[in-house]
Amino acid sequence: DVPKATEPRGDSDGSRRGSLCDRHCAAINNVQGDLGDMGCHLHRPRVPPAMSPPSCCQQHSDEVCESCVVKTTLTAENAVEANKLSNNYKFGFKKWKSHVTARPWEDRSEIVKELYSDLNVIRGSGGSTVTCGNVLYLLLFGWWLSLLYVLVAAMMFVTVVGAPYGWLCWDLAGYFLWPFGKVIQKVEVPKSRQVLGACDAGVGESSALLGGPVPRRWCPRCWVDARYWQCASTVVWLCLGYPALVLAHGLVCVTAWLLVVLIPVAKLSARTVARVLLLPPEQVAVRRLRMTEVPLEGEVILCCYRAVNPYYYKYAVDGINVFAVNLLPLVLVTLVLGYVDSHNRLTSSPVKFTLALLSIMPLSYYIGMAIASISAQSNFAVGAVVNATFGSITELTFYITALIKGSREGNRCYAEIVKSALTGTLVGCVLFVPGLCMVIGGIRHQEQRFNSRSAGVSSALLFLSVGGELGTGVSPGLGTSAWAPTPCPSIPAGVFAPTLFSKVYGKLVCGECHNVTQNPLGHYLCHNCHFDLMENNGTLYYSHVQPLVYTVSLLLPAAYLIGLFFTLKTHSHIYDIHISDCHMPGHHHSAVVHWSRWRALVILLLSTLCMSACADLATEHISPILTNSTISQYFIGVTVLAMVPELPEIVNGIQFALQNNLSLSIEIGNCIAVQVCMLQIPILVLFTIFYPTNFTLVFSDLHVYASMFSVVLMNYIFMDGKCDYFQGTVLVMVYFILLAVYFFAPSPSGC
Repeated sequence: DVPKATEPRGDSDGSRRGSLCDRHCAAINNVQGDLGDMGCHLHRPRVPPAMSPPSCCQQHSDEVCESCVVKTTLTAENAVEANKLSNNYKFGFKKWKSHVTARPWEDRSEIVKELYSDLNVIRGSGGSTVTCGNVLYLLLFGWWLSLLYVLVAAMMFVTVVGAPYGWLCWDLAGYFLWPFGKVIQKVEVPKSRQVLGACDAGVGESSALLGGPVPRRWCPRCWVDARYWQCASTVVWLCLGYPALVLAHGLVCVTAWLLVVLIPVAKLSARTVARVLLLPPEQVAVRRLRMTEVPLEGEVILCCYRAVNPYYYKYAVDGINVFAVNLLPLVLVTLVLGYVDSHNRLTSSPVKFTLALLSIMPLSYYIGMAIASISAQSNFAVGAVVNATFGSITELTFYITALIKGSREGNRCYAEIVKSALTGTLVGCVLFVPGLCMVIGGIRHQEQRFNSRSAGVSSALLFLSVGGELGTGVSPGLGTSAWAPTPCPSIPAGVFAPTLFSKVYGKLVCGECHNVTQNPLGHYLCHNCHFDLMENNGTLYYSHVQPLVYTVSLLLPAAYLIGLFFTLKTHSHIYDIHISDCHMPGHHHSAVVHWSRWRALVILLLSTLCMSACADLATEHISPILTNSTISQYFIGVTVLAMVPELPEIVNGIQFALQNNLSLSIEIGNCIAVQVCMLQIPILVLFTIFYPTNFTLVFSDLHVYASMFSVVLMNYIFMDGKCDYFQGTVLVMVYFILLAVYFFAPSPSGC
């Protein structure tokens, strides 16, 4: 639903740069003129007079005229959506795909209109009703629903007084066996039959049942005529037949809703219970629609043509995606099982861990929706504070609860799991998220372009936070006393600086050594070696490493704030965003916000509270998995614990890529990776000051090299500002290779 961004196309031919500038300037003037004719108010970044389009066209240097580049123009239905779209392009703000306001009905596509329409529209013949989806309905629901209606009809015939409802159930048995191409109508009944049908009530009154004016008082449409509900047949129906059918249709409704693509069947069942089964039987008519038949006059209650619609993945309830709605009961089940069944009498620890991990996904969606809603309805300062405070709340909640549990149990494995999850999030967001978006977007678009300058900001911050690269240094040659040039890692900046500092100055301690040559001065084969920082009562660690850790943890957030100031204030023009206040000419709509600021704030706090509870349950029941699993704990950390909470972000990135807006897809992964290094890790380090844990900013060699290589590869791929599915495949394959390395790597020592 986000409009495609207009991306500039460069030209490498120097002789054509002048004409290219002319075309770009003309395009800018045309865009501005067209939008002015629409009556749209255009928001532009401040551009100095020297960089205005007319003057730039006079420049014909070797460098492509940057100010003539066609700026990204985005359209929005209202001011709130415009603010949300603008926030998507801001560094440090959560990128959000869904709308935070209700879209006008006339502006929606026909496919979306069909999703939200009631099943009471008669369409022309669209071909045969025998489809795979309709056959699936017959196999899942149709046959036993029809059989149930036959049994209820027989029961109504036995009661004698319920015979009219018996005939109704008989007709509905045939309808629900195959409801496609059939229609259920509410027909007008002659006054003489109305009197008999209402138990000799006399002259019929004007009501919703009879098609007259509805009295303005609270009562269901079907219940206006109270004398109808006093009939003996109605009492028998409500006591014997109706409850069984309500339970059956309720089961069908819940099952079909959870399957998403079968939501039309859920609507069919819900409308049957609420309308059809509460009408007098003489007012319900079931007819088959033939190609040449004109339906009789009367209100159409149900008319269904197909049971399956694959586009229901777009369906939303009050702005919430249907998948997030369906997963919300999972959160309640997880909390009830986790805190009521504390002794694992009903379920085992692996089941509770899996449920807790899956519950994090919908909660992440609600937190993201709340952050986007608050940011879109607030000024820049409030939006920045909310994004910085709650942007990483999902991951931090899990990490902090894991560190607290490890500190209480004296188990250092939890700290290693947290480090693996941090590295997995960094590597996954740098390689897998943009790579997957490039592959999926490249299938639809041959070549995708993005703003390399804006992507370069987050890439530079990532390079600063991870730091270093593999280079050539001078170290002692193996087997000789001479010094020879050999590949070695240079001292990096960022989060891995304490790690390499400890390897340079720490003492190498090995747990088991064997003399291979049987000579005291010969070669030794050693196992379980590590660098000891606690020699001499921890003098090296407490005097040198720990101050370095705290210094890095203070400098990285400062660099993050400088990046925010650079991209949002002093150099905001690098994003080149134009936002129009109108969606279409002649269509101006006021913003109908799904969630107000207070509602979004309440949902944000409740989701954060539930997230804390689910994270606590996940860490409480992860111990048996770590102990009994034959898979490396490194692999569990970098895959399951790292990427499952990021699934909503991955879905957002894929949707942006499909709309040829790869800039936002790349920024999603980069922003998460930057927050891991510059916010999450420093917060965890500073947390250890107030609550001592086993977490130290010293990572294993595998984590260091994987992170460095990923960042270097990402910077290489993003240099030219364009990509295709092949480059995305390279990133994804490198990510899978690193996963294979983690899979076959042994677990941390002592775990």
